[in-house]
Amino acid sequence: MIGEHTFRLDGRLALVTGSSAGIGLALARGLGQAGAILVLNGRDATRLGTAAEQLRAEGLTVHLSPFDVCDAQRVATAVDAIETGIGPIDILVNNAGIQRRGAFHEFAAQDWQDLLQTNLHGPFVVAQAVARHMVQRRRGRIINICSVQSELGRPGIAPYAATKGALKMLTKGMAIDLGPHGINVNGLGPGYFKTELTDKLVKDEAFSAWLVNRTPSRRWGEVEELAPAAVFLASDASAFVNGHILYVDGGVTATL
Repeated sequence: MIGEHTFRLDGRLALVTGSSAGIGLALARGLGQAGAILVLNGRDATRLGTAAEQLRAEGLTVHLSPFDVCDAQRVATAVDAIETGIGPIDILVNNAGIQRRGAFHEFAAQDWQDLLQTNLHGPFVVAQAVARHMVQRRRGRIINICSVQSELGRPGIAPYAATKGALKMLTKGMAIDLGPHGINVNGLGPGYFKTELTDKLVKDEAFSAWLVNRTPSRRWGEVEELAPAAVFLASDASAFVNGHILYVDGGVTATL
């Protein structure tokens, strides 16, 4: 039965990593609009403060927790500080991620390590730190931000696709291990959205024309269109959804 609170997140605390701009900020905004108390995260405290001001001006409740998701010790310290100083984390959105492009045979070793650290090691250590608290409470929602590249490849992004494909399988494994403890773990897989990071691609007429023709919905996505999917996965509406990757991509993964 669908009630007035089925899709609401009132009073629940949501930590969103990499939420100072782009998709992370849009997801945080959507969760906040559904009633969640927000904890924004990023490495740049100044950018985080600017994002927080924007959301507070919209009437949302926002806290800040600047830390590097790649630093396991800082992650553990920050998560413990949130739990004791702000409140129990009900929702984790593992959004922090980076992109590096280059032909496989020329790909720099450091770029490969950076991708692994941010896109895979980061979600692992943050989720582990948060899950240890959730297990004690026997409840929680974890949403890992995957990608259409968790399923599809493109020239020049083999290492990136490898990290996102691995994150998809980490999500499924987490759901298997944490499900018996009352924790739902799912992935959200964005397609091509207009953000600061994709601005050059949006302005590349040839690429944009190819993408629009390749996408059944025949357009780029707007970041605001991701938030309802995150709210669904964080809310009681998805109580029996576990280990699933929800692609919000205009149909890109449905067609050749």
